[in-house]
Amino acid sequence: MVEQDCAYLDLDGRDAEPSALLLWATAEAGTVVATLRLLTDEGGCRRIGRVATEPAARGSGVAGRLMRQAISLAKGAPIVLDAQTYLVRWYEGFGFAASGPEFLDDGIPHLPMRREPTSTIG
Repeated sequence: MVEQDCAYLDLDGRDAEPSALLLWATAEAGTVVATLRLLTDEGGCRRIGRVATEPAARGSGVAGRLMRQAISLAKGAPIVLDAQTYLVRWYEGFGFAASGPEFLDDGIPHLPMRREPTSTIG
């Protein structure tokens, strides 16, 4: 949040939902280096959000391992997310495709994306 100049409380209340899952990865020292949240939206579609990786851990593959875990936990349901536009190709590698027009969220360009159950990880 601070890195992207979005230092404000972003409480949406969804962390307390019974099906909400928070995934994270730690370094050997036990510090969290990457995280994401997996939710269930109306109709059973799953939603990945709050994907964040410590700058020093970027490029190590840790976020990719979390994404594969989240996709596995979705158990064949469609998955949606709002990708920061500069990461669209990264998400495409997990079978996501653009599903709407680009929009700004707190001044940062995002693109809605969707992964169908039949998609494969590239």
